[in-house]
Amino acid sequence: MSAAPSRNAGLSRLITATLRPIWRMRRGMTLGAQGAIIDADNRVLLIRHSYRPGWFFPGGGVEWGETLETALVRELAEEVGVRLMQPATLHGLFANFSNFPGDHIAVFVVRHWTRTPDNYVQRGEIAEAGMFAANAVPALTDEGTRRRIAEIFRGAPIDGRW
Repeated sequence: MSAAPSRNAGLSRLITATLRPIWRMRRGMTLGAQGAIIDADNRVLLIRHSYRPGWFFPGGGVEWGETLETALVRELAEEVGVRLMQPATLHGLFANFSNFPGDHIAVFVVRHWTRTPDNYVQRGEIAEAGMFAANAVPALTDEGTRRRIAEIFRGAPIDGRW
């Protein structure tokens, strides 16, 4: 499912590119929470952002005063309309130093969930969302996301780096 590009997406990319360096300098470490959303057919939900190339798990930054779990719940609802029916299981915490020397991502496995009746939420940030078999993810899927999929679905050894 796709959303047509909009002027808001271009503005979002510009704002992100402009403010990200300032934001990064003000924080010694950043922390994100992402969800490997798995359906009854053993497919995984991936998203494509409007402001960067590639496919990723849905999720985002942990805000001040949030736990990892709270951030995950908020981000999944905001980005893809997913609501957890049972607590997610922490898969691991990964250093994403290629993105930023202090960046870390907590990945959760989510098997018990529901979504809004209008399918996946596609606000300006999310360009596309889809369910994919673990062995048939899009060609431009992020390498760290591919490694997590191999760990979760095929039992590959867990690598602490994104």
